[in-house]
Amino acid sequence: MELVTPSIGLLFWMLLSFSIVLYLLKKFAWSPIIKMLKERENSIEEALSAADKAREEMAKLHAENEKIIADANNERKKIIAEAYVQNHEIVSNSKAEAQEEADKIIQSARETIEYEKNLAIREIKHLLADLSIDVAKKVLERELNEESKQRDYIETVLNNMNLN
Repeated sequence: MELVTPSIGLLFWMLLSFSIVLYLLKKFAWSPIIKMLKERENSIEEALSAADKAREEMAKLHAENEKIIADANNERKKIIAEAYVQNHEIVSNSKAEAQEEADKIIQSARETIEYEKNLAIREIKHLLADLSIDVAKKVLERELNEESKQRDYIETVLNNMNLN
């Protein structure tokens, strides 16, 4: 029964040894353990705050990336629209220039045709006049072989001239 009811001496020595162990633990073990636990707690808090900062920066970068992509898409659409407008203007200008050139060519061709037509008509008139003169010459030579016929013809021409 000694273990169930210890004596005072045993209790004293147990209490003394426990206090010494407790003092040694507090002096040499608990301080470094608590210090190490605080350092560990601080490093975990720093890691968590660094992770939060990294998460915030990632969110900012993601937002900036989205903005850059949206700006790039808008710029691409703007460039495509400008290119379409320029293409339409170039095509319209080319069509207008081609139409003007065609009109000039057609007008030039009409003027050339008119000039050639007038030239041909004059030439035909000259040829017709020469032919008429030749025919008239031959007719007159045949008709006016005799002197009496010549005088009758001259009188007729003179009478007609007075009438006009």
